Amino acid sequence: MSLEVYKRIADFGKKLSSLDRIENALPTIAEEAKAIVGAERCSIFMVDYTACMLWTKLSDGIGRIAIGIDSGIVGETVRSKAAQRVNNPYENPNFLGKIDEKSGFVTRNILAVPIYNSMQEVIGIIQLLNKYNGDFTEADEGVMTFFANYISGTLELALLMEKSKQAN
Repeated sequence: MSLEVYKRIADFGKKLSSLDRIENALPTIAEEAKAIVGAERCSIFMVDYTACMLWTKLSDGIGRIAIGIDSGIVGETVRSKAAQRVNNPYENPNFLGKIDEKSGFVTRNILAVPIYNSMQEVIGIIQLLNKYNGDFTEADEGVMTFFANYISGTLELALLMEKSKQAN
């Protein structure tokens, strides 16, 4: 390997090491995801297989959300290990309309994309709500799948660092 490759890896490592908590990475990831596809809101759900729960450490415009791993569109994303494009959410049996009722928000469309770890397990879901210009498309799904793959290493490392800190 060339010196340039080592320098690049070191620079990237410095950026990652500055993320001492996952909460520091999530707002930046969410803002970028919204900007990429032109969405109103973005929530990032983390998967807790031990507790069989999905929870947000970041959800735009609403407090923390915690739901069963088999609940909602994000639950379907975990189960199927595939992105979900739902452009008529109130007609989808997996849609959790009670969250809209509670928050007063009206969901017009949803794009939920899995985030995989290095073992190809779903560790999180990026959920985008309400595309500004029309419905979510196959192209939006493709770009967000690429984005999820791009950020997956950062999230996996941040989660491992958090677990390590809790263990000490």
